[in-house]
Amino acid sequence: MPSGPSARLRVGVLGSGFGGAVHVPAFAAQGRFDVVAIASPNRAEEVARERGVPHAFDTLETLLDGVEVDVVSVATPPYLHRQAVVRSLERGKHVLCEKPFGLNVAECEEMVAAATRAGTICAVAHEFRYMPSAIAIKELLDNGHLGAPRQIESQFVSTWLRAHEQGRGPGWWFEHRRGGGIAGAILSHLIDRASWLAGRPPKSASGFSRTANPQRQFNGSAFASDVADGSFALIDYGEGLVASVSADATHAVDSMLFAVHGEQRTAVASGKGLIDVTTFLVDKDETAELEIAPAKHANLSSIRPDIPLFVALLDEFANAIDGKPAHYPTFEDALATQRVLEAVGYSTSSNP
Repeated sequence: MPSGPSARLRVGVLGSGFGGAVHVPAFAAQGRFDVVAIASPNRAEEVARERGVPHAFDTLETLLDGVEVDVVSVATPPYLHRQAVVRSLERGKHVLCEKPFGLNVAECEEMVAAATRAGTICAVAHEFRYMPSAIAIKELLDNGHLGAPRQIESQFVSTWLRAHEQGRGPGWWFEHRRGGGIAGAILSHLIDRASWLAGRPPKSASGFSRTANPQRQFNGSAFASDVADGSFALIDYGEGLVASVSADATHAVDSMLFAVHGEQRTAVASGKGLIDVTTFLVDKDETAELEIAPAKHANLSSIRPDIPLFVALLDEFANAIDGKPAHYPTFEDALATQRVLEAVGYSTSSNP
């Protein structure tokens, strides 16, 4: 491991899809990390060439044996998270794991226990905490400008999974047993952000998921889907605060809304997508649009719109590794999120 806060942190990325598209360029852009290896059974060598990564491997095990790394970034499909996380922790690595954390609560508890034994820094990739609008609303809430908070509201709707949409072909994303569907992909982000805004984990949760379109088409062929294309949760945080969160990808439009309703004021952000939102402060007399500072790494949005948020998460991850004060989504936070996901039906047995 590096000997001090100025030492470079060597990263191995596991996964060539989202790992290659987001994890590799985000770690490279942050400035503290060197991506030295990528592992995938499919496209590791191709992504390594495209992204300038020195080493490519077929598996995590060959990566860990073949090159020295300080951090393992797990960007595999959800059904492979537990094995990769536990093995990396057994080798004493810091770990960043993609969401959803695991397939079920038991898997997540196992990963939390492994992290405790390892004593390394472990985070989950809930980068939407770092949206400028979310940070502004969190500051309003924490500073008492909204009065006593009573409800957190978060609603994401999109066209992604309408019956005639063909953006995704058959694969793990449309298989419940392997962790696919909108609950893991999007609702997990909304639950994490609600808990972060609340400042505490949920006390209880209820809800459900549904599959409106079990038959899908891709390139002229039909295939079956048994995953949620809509998921809906009601969460109790205690002390009079509740949250309603939903993600539904069968709508005619793309839209995002999240808000904190207090006894004095409401702060609300809304727009056409997960990131492109406008923020307002509302009371009984007026509605005022808030001027929000740009994202900390806004200059990186040309790579991908979500890269600035991911790099902001990595800033906090690096601070934690260096022993500095840091605020980031922990494995314990992700376990709390998983309990809510289980309440809406996102849970399946391990080793699918």
